[in-house]
Amino acid sequence: MDHREAYRYYDPLPYFQERGWLIGGGAVGGKGKGLAFAHDVLKQDGLSDDIGLPEMTFVVGTDVFDLFDKEHGIMDLSSSLGFEGMMKEALTKPLPDSVMAELERVVASVPGPLAVRSSSLLEDDIELSFAGKYATFFVANVGDQAKKLADLADGVKKVFASTYNSAAKEYRKKHSIPKGREKMAVLIQPLQGKRRGDLFYPEMAVTAFSCVYRRPSPRIDKNDGVMRVCFGMGTHSVGRSFARTLYLTNPGLRPEGTNPEQVYLYSQKEFDCLDLSTGELVTKNLWSSLDHVRSHHRNASSFIEWYGDGMLYWLNSDTSGLTSAMPCFSFSDLPKRCKSFLDKTKRMLSFFQGAMGFPVDMEAVYDSEEDRLTLVQIRPLASYVEFGKVDIPKDVPLERQILKGNRMVTSHVLKGIKWLVYVDPDHYSQSRDFVSVARAVGEVNGKLEGERYILVGPGRWGSTNPSLGVPVDYSEISNCGCMVEVGIPKRGMIPELSYGTHFFLDLDLDDILYLPVIEGEHENIFSREWLERHPSSDGGHGAVRVYEGLFDVYLDGETETGVVLDVAHLEC
Repeated sequence: MDHREAYRYYDPLPYFQERGWLIGGGAVGGKGKGLAFAHDVLKQDGLSDDIGLPEMTFVVGTDVFDLFDKEHGIMDLSSSLGFEGMMKEALTKPLPDSVMAELERVVASVPGPLAVRSSSLLEDDIELSFAGKYATFFVANVGDQAKKLADLADGVKKVFASTYNSAAKEYRKKHSIPKGREKMAVLIQPLQGKRRGDLFYPEMAVTAFSCVYRRPSPRIDKNDGVMRVCFGMGTHSVGRSFARTLYLTNPGLRPEGTNPEQVYLYSQKEFDCLDLSTGELVTKNLWSSLDHVRSHHRNASSFIEWYGDGMLYWLNSDTSGLTSAMPCFSFSDLPKRCKSFLDKTKRMLSFFQGAMGFPVDMEAVYDSEEDRLTLVQIRPLASYVEFGKVDIPKDVPLERQILKGNRMVTSHVLKGIKWLVYVDPDHYSQSRDFVSVARAVGEVNGKLEGERYILVGPGRWGSTNPSLGVPVDYSEISNCGCMVEVGIPKRGMIPELSYGTHFFLDLDLDDILYLPVIEGEHENIFSREWLERHPSSDGGHGAVRVYEGLFDVYLDGETETGVVLDVAHLEC
């Protein structure tokens, strides 16, 4: 039996049963399987010193989900009340007494905060990516025993409810997954990190892929892997916030370039942590938290720099003479000063890919003072087929070139598209009605079901921070054929010029093309003239316009050039 078959047929149940970590019966889901498999192969190969595992991982089996759904009808409630209404209702419903007794044992066994993670059956799928479709919740695990138990039970119920969120439902619908096939298990683990004052968080969180499907440069070997690192909780490394992407072929390469202003613009400036005094997940600004970070992190200068007067400065520099100086998590010295971190990650990616027989998607945390890498989860990385050579039409009149970019381009062609949906950057920023814009885009997406369209907007689509881009979820862009992110540097809206997030993985697997365009940058075109000159229909919000016509998209990965053309009545 080869490695691929060995992983497919691996039975994770004994791992949890032997340790008394299985709550209820049924399956343990994709994340549960990945962790059990990781433990067994690491132990066999004597590599446990390279990467640690959570001290314990309890699993609420899928039978508990089935019973909870059957008794309280949460699937039906999601249809009648909508997701938010169903979530509120689900929290009022009791878990079985036997499960509550087991959860009481969990809170008694773990002295610190807890991570409550989804582990659905479909998260083990090799052809599709359900990464990011379901929920993870953090429980401070503070207060008396009754409060700890109630908070943990709520976390389990929230993960159950997340099975029916709009993004997951739309993804299952798009990929023709029948109702009833999805079942949810729940992992309960000690939250990885340390207490620092009243805050709890890991020093660094990392998401890593063993294969690089979108390469910013031919100097990158797609088989060397890529890692995305952030300071604090991993919510910044898995989402569309700012984080540092390190291509393991060449960790010093920055897709955004080495210009200090660009480095600052693309660097993380906030971090997420659990506030133990309130039990809430909070976002801290680095500028206001700099004293805290410096006092609790001996190696802070390896990942923080000052930016001022167009230059980057070492953290311990005297910045009093600068006009203005702001700190950022640039991670500039990380490849040199924490080389062991990168070496271990690269080694683990290669090892797990060999053991599973598939490219892998790994999440972990790292502590630089202890030089300790701890695995949080591991799963197969869904496959992606690369497109062949693309020839972009030559001599297309400039007035027909609506958009053009020259970064993060992978080869592909999309022709004969009838619709272009556009979010006007100025109207979006001025209206401040960010959520309504996202919902309007979702309405247009629904109306265009069955037809692919080109989606154009400012900054990062799907960002959880609306000032960085339109906060749509997957269900609101699921019919899109090509997504264009327009960078407006003066507004701080910057596309994500790096691979390493589950967002990009979804684009690859759903055959959605991606093109970043930076307004005002050489060899980039953002034709406001075309968009203002041509008639459009109302998209349900003043910032959203819908253009009907005939459009072609050409992306050439070899020359790193992508264009969106107006080809109505044009022979190319």
